[in-house]
Amino acid sequence: MSATNLFEAKHNWTHAEVQALFDLPFMDLLFQAQTVHRQNFKHNEVQVSTLLSIKTGACPEDCKYCPQSGHYNTELEKEKLMEVEKVLQEANLAKDKGATRFCMGAAWKHPSEKDFPYVLEMIKGVKKLGLESCVTLGTLNDKQAAMLSEVGLDYYNHNLDTSAEFYNSIITTRSYQDRLDTLDRVRDSGIKLCCGGIMGMGEEQNDRISLLRQLSEMKPHPESVPINMLVKVEGTPMENVEDLDNFEFIRTVAIARILMPKSHVRLSAGREGMNEQMQTLCFMAGANSIFYGEKLLTTPNPEAHKDMQLFSKLGINTETREEHSDEEQTEALLADVQAHQESKVFYDAAK
Repeated sequence: MSATNLFEAKHNWTHAEVQALFDLPFMDLLFQAQTVHRQNFKHNEVQVSTLLSIKTGACPEDCKYCPQSGHYNTELEKEKLMEVEKVLQEANLAKDKGATRFCMGAAWKHPSEKDFPYVLEMIKGVKKLGLESCVTLGTLNDKQAAMLSEVGLDYYNHNLDTSAEFYNSIITTRSYQDRLDTLDRVRDSGIKLCCGGIMGMGEEQNDRISLLRQLSEMKPHPESVPINMLVKVEGTPMENVEDLDNFEFIRTVAIARILMPKSHVRLSAGREGMNEQMQTLCFMAGANSIFYGEKLLTTPNPEAHKDMQLFSKLGINTETREEHSDEEQTEALLADVQAHQESKVFYDAAK
């Protein structure tokens, strides 16, 4: 691969090209990923987000990895939607600890008409605090996506989880196409995408290749790409699945960086089970975003002070949020929408 092609965003990676990356010697792959990373981001800088579960448990979906599913007995305490004021208190605490983005997750198949207005108020409040806002609420219709855009939502999280081929082994209550349709609605409304997957659910390397290719085919690429390691929870069908090899996980992070050079690649769920050395290799592989706080929705996460201690050892700084004028933000959103709409009309004849 030429140096020019190495740093350019492309949307037509072949299976053979991605397989060749997985087959590279480990050090060569990390060198290539770190080189791509430095061409597109400040080195030694990591973006920090905080994730809060604003509505916990009793989800009608049957995702086999998820303790919040109502289909499994994980002894998770079910909670109604949090009050707006309490959510904003948590957002303020997250800001004080150095987070630049506040993410809110609700265990829904889709937002209810009754609760949706409260979520909109949460987003407005988070924005007033000077934080980027992100929500994950399940599937959306056109009206809901438009309303989220109107209140200034920055990111919508909606993971593909795995490959289209392996998907039905994990989830039966929502189709892969349902997820893609929601992502289209979000992008068409001008909201940035946070979209990635979960590794270590018993999938094959071919599934990881397929997932990464699917993500990289999006135009533009998702602005944020969470790479999760499965957190095995007692009571879910995946509590005894075989562990994924750590080097395979790091390879996946590195290839996500190469395939989506301008995206923030987030080292997300599963960090509690990673030692400092593994996390460091993930940063070397191009990961430049993390969630921090004691929990990721309902599963453990390293405490903030431990993350700061590791950053200090590595000489890593936390990314600061750049403030832009309303006009600049509007122009950027319109450009994203136009690029996405054009991608539906035109295609690459060489594919």
